[in-house]
Amino acid sequence: DVVVAPELLIDQVDAQAMKAGDNVTFIGLGNLKIKDVAKGADGKVNKVVAEPNLDDKNYKNTLKVTWLAKTASTPLVPCKCVFFDHILSKQVLGKDDDFKDFVRKETRLEVPMLGDPLLAKIKKYDIVQIQRKGFFICDQPYDQEAAQHTSVEGPLVLFHIPDGTQSTSTLPVVVQKFYDARESPKEQQQRAKGKASEKSPVEDSKPMVAQAGELGELNSKIQDVGNEVRQLKASKAQKAEIDAKVQVLLALKADFKKLSGKDWQPSTAAPAAKQAAAQSVNPSQNPGSASDLDRSIQAQGDKVRKLKADKASKETLDPEIKELLRLKGEYKAVTGSEWKPGSSAVPPASGTGDVSAAANVQELNSKIQAQGDKIRQLKASKAAKDVIEPEVKTLLQLKADYKAATGQEWKPTSEPSVSGSTKSSSSQEKQKDQGDKSKKADKPKQAEKTKKPAAKESTPTPQDGPKKVTRLGLEAKKEENLPDWYSQVITKAEMIEYYDVSGCYILRPWAYSIWENIKDFMDARIKAIGVQNCYFPMFVSAQALEREKTHVADFAPEVAWVTKSGSSELAEPIAIRPTSETVMYPSYAKWIQSHRDLPLQLNQWCNIVRWEFKHPQPFLRTREFLWQEGHSAFATREEAVEEVYRILDIYTAVYEELLALPVVRGRKTEKEKFAGADFTTTVEGYVPASGRGIQGATSHHLGQNFSKMFEIVFEDPETREKKFAFQNSWGLTTRTIGVLVMVHADNQGLVLPPRVASYQIVIVPCGITAAMTEDQKAALIKFCQDFESTLSKEGVRCKGDYRDNYSPGWKFNHWELKGVPIRVEIGPRDMQQKQFVAVRRDTGEKITYSTSSAVNDIKTLLETIQKSMFDRAKEDQLKYQAVTKSWDVFLQKLEAKCVIMSPFCGDMDCEDEIKKNSAKDSVEAEPGAPAMGAKSLCIPFDQPAKIVDGDKCINPGCSRKPAFYTMFGRSY
Repeated sequence: DVVVAPELLIDQVDAQAMKAGDNVTFIGLGNLKIKDVAKGADGKVNKVVAEPNLDDKNYKNTLKVTWLAKTASTPLVPCKCVFFDHILSKQVLGKDDDFKDFVRKETRLEVPMLGDPLLAKIKKYDIVQIQRKGFFICDQPYDQEAAQHTSVEGPLVLFHIPDGTQSTSTLPVVVQKFYDARESPKEQQQRAKGKASEKSPVEDSKPMVAQAGELGELNSKIQDVGNEVRQLKASKAQKAEIDAKVQVLLALKADFKKLSGKDWQPSTAAPAAKQAAAQSVNPSQNPGSASDLDRSIQAQGDKVRKLKADKASKETLDPEIKELLRLKGEYKAVTGSEWKPGSSAVPPASGTGDVSAAANVQELNSKIQAQGDKIRQLKASKAAKDVIEPEVKTLLQLKADYKAATGQEWKPTSEPSVSGSTKSSSSQEKQKDQGDKSKKADKPKQAEKTKKPAAKESTPTPQDGPKKVTRLGLEAKKEENLPDWYSQVITKAEMIEYYDVSGCYILRPWAYSIWENIKDFMDARIKAIGVQNCYFPMFVSAQALEREKTHVADFAPEVAWVTKSGSSELAEPIAIRPTSETVMYPSYAKWIQSHRDLPLQLNQWCNIVRWEFKHPQPFLRTREFLWQEGHSAFATREEAVEEVYRILDIYTAVYEELLALPVVRGRKTEKEKFAGADFTTTVEGYVPASGRGIQGATSHHLGQNFSKMFEIVFEDPETREKKFAFQNSWGLTTRTIGVLVMVHADNQGLVLPPRVASYQIVIVPCGITAAMTEDQKAALIKFCQDFESTLSKEGVRCKGDYRDNYSPGWKFNHWELKGVPIRVEIGPRDMQQKQFVAVRRDTGEKITYSTSSAVNDIKTLLETIQKSMFDRAKEDQLKYQAVTKSWDVFLQKLEAKCVIMSPFCGDMDCEDEIKKNSAKDSVEAEPGAPAMGAKSLCIPFDQPAKIVDGDKCINPGCSRKPAFYTMFGRSY
């Protein structure tokens, strides 16, 4: 209901906008007709007399105002609206700015207001929108009872929430003045026009007119001191010494600003000084000096670049750089402008023409053309590099002389001219004749190359690199730059697309098909032992997640929380599952009542979110990933433990039989086991390129830890007592794909094992030429398609590449990059002889087979490739496995990229010490990751030796007897 009264309160600023006869819209009430506006001596409106005009529904061109009814029955709520400003007065601090100079002294303003009676119901942290004033958050609710103790009501305290708008017109006048005080008149004018950019300085003072000499001297000093600062930083001088020089530099820049009225910038040095220099020095009077300096600078620059390319020492480089800076300084003194690579050494001079100068230019033009022809001839005859380079340098010198004489770059199509001079007719004729001769001289050479396109004339430079090549292949080497190589493989093989949320990636079909093959392989095996698939929600209530404290503590830093719905805060934050024990087990407690309900074996294929802050790597360490997680409940511990090892066998098969990746089966140490588990079993992979182990998959026995927490109980059939179920959980993630890439891929791209590849065979028609008829082409394509159909019917995953916009060579490279196990090449001759050529991706070997036995031969070859890839990976794994009882040997093997099996006591503190003491700064680590020590990977089931009396824990500081051999190594 709208509360109205004979007396209404409105804002002073609204009252000032009213005048007699106006129709004003009172929001929520309707239109009122203004009869009179009474103002006091100070110009403020004291009273506005109005009458209802509610029948008038025209609200288009009326003044809209907010209002409050003044009544005794519903007193207004006293409010304090608090407005805040930025702590710093400058939006972006420069590198030389001291933040203390930009700290505002007044950033908080309290404005007393009266509010609607409904504001008395607002609670702390509530967010409200007050009409035409903006959004506010309640910092302190209205407290009427405070008057009993202080005789004053506790006002409602509201903090203003900035909404991004630049306009302050709807805010109270005092607030507008508060915000406007920080702006110059020009900025206020811009804001009024809606321009948020192009800010003027805070103080728009007129610049002082300075003497050109003073500005020039200051400019030189600033440059000199700047060079000194850069030199100190390059030589890694003490911080105190650098700071002292920086202070001198800042003082000089401040003096420059006082004199010139603007900040000093390298590109806009004192204009007055430039003008004075231009007046005092006429470059045209001394063109030789400027051109000589230009050539010297270019030569010195080439020398410096060559030294840098040769990785010369700093002591050798510094004098040459100083010499280059000196030459540039002299150039500026002569010409009045900075030296630039593309700028002419001598500006065009005014004056009468000079026939001798024109002749000199014509002669230079002829020499340049002749020298260019000579170089092209040398290149065409494939002359040695040391023969061509001197000729190129001669050409560059001629072009520099031409530029010095004319003030412009030499171009093949441009006629030479002397700046400011009129050409004589004779010089023009000579130039034309010379051009004709040059063209005639080129004709025989062009005739020799009728089958070759004419070479595009270009300016050769000593820095010319190799010709541009296609970017289809890999540009990084696996053995030289593993992170770059890995990134290129997964992107160029079309497995991954990067996403704009860090740690999250798009799985393209080529990668997802691998995951589907893993899923199909596993599904068949887990269903054979009684596991059923299901799906549970991805959201977890905070209450459910926190029921198992030990479990949550391990994941707490990585849990992602949903706290908002739209712009509203949720009553209770909701977690996104880091794992699903706490999601699934409340339901298990409902479903399991009797021993007849056991065993309960469920699995779900889903996504998981763990907001890790380590350096993300696609597949290997991501914030969201796909996995399968199985959760089982059994009546007895024996049944549960049996399933743990059966699942581990399935995981071993996934890696070794499907992915051709050898793994080590074992048990995790107490430190590394799953939070809340009795014990954790694992399969551990190894990446030879990085020398790191990687956890492949885990199978946990949870004991009764979770069943006690979630009341998962059943009635014992014999004793009729309530018993807690024994539980397992087990999971495998898309990390498997990353391990596959790291181990099998090479410098040509991905290498896929046949059993997991999306396409096992790709067929590429070859030998199609322009001389072939359309019927011949169609016959070859038909032969390839029939061959593809034959293989597909026999269960071979096959793809024919019949695209006509790519050459066979491009297709070979493309499918090699994507890792297809076998490439089949079929040409016209193969078609006639009823044969095909099979090329192995893993070895590059080419084998010719008859089409009559193609199916059996291909299937045999696929199995051979699968076994060969596993054997090669197994050989690498064993090569980098070491067994030692010596700490020194342990460290040596760790540096040699090995995983080490050593006696270990199993103590958690001892494990921490091993990791700490084996870490070294020299170890190459990933970007953003520290150099790491060795951690326990697993306690292998196949122990390399028995623990005997006299064996000691591998940690030199440990006196406990070792319990088993443990595999240590760096890991992902």
